[in-house]
Amino acid sequence: MANKTHDGDVAFIKALAELLAQNELTELEVMREYGDNDSLNVRVSKQSIVAAPAPAPVAAPAPAAAPAPAASAPAAAASSGDPAQDPGAVTSPMVGTAYLQAEPGTPAFVSVGDTVAEGQTLMIVEAMKTMNQIPSPRAGKVTRILVGDGDPVEFGTPLMIIA
Repeated sequence: MANKTHDGDVAFIKALAELLAQNELTELEVMREYGDNDSLNVRVSKQSIVAAPAPAPVAAPAPAAAPAPAASAPAAAASSGDPAQDPGAVTSPMVGTAYLQAEPGTPAFVSVGDTVAEGQTLMIVEAMKTMNQIPSPRAGKVTRILVGDGDPVEFGTPLMIIA
């Protein structure tokens, strides 16, 4: 970049940082060409600390539940432990944004307590402006919905539990 500054570059870099945070990405790299010998290469990255807070809430309920019901400890651990370890967990197949309804103002695809059929749409995960329907891997009853409408999700994030 010669002697001139591009005021829009600061706004562009801030927009990239917001995009990184909103979509829970860990890194973005973009190259902008302005002309001969004038370009901007930007790499925005962050250290992922999502895994650090998750064990604390999971660890806190486990000690309280373990001493009281000694006979049903395995069942309590399965229901109050890590949702991703639940045998009925439906996980996200991609990074994106979870939507519980087709459009704002319309009913949710499913609610807690609903009985679903195998292949029935449970929610949508938007990735790169593409709406991806998440089908139920099995028939059963929705016992927990673990994400909110518009929540960002990572690959493997537990979305809901079907018993």
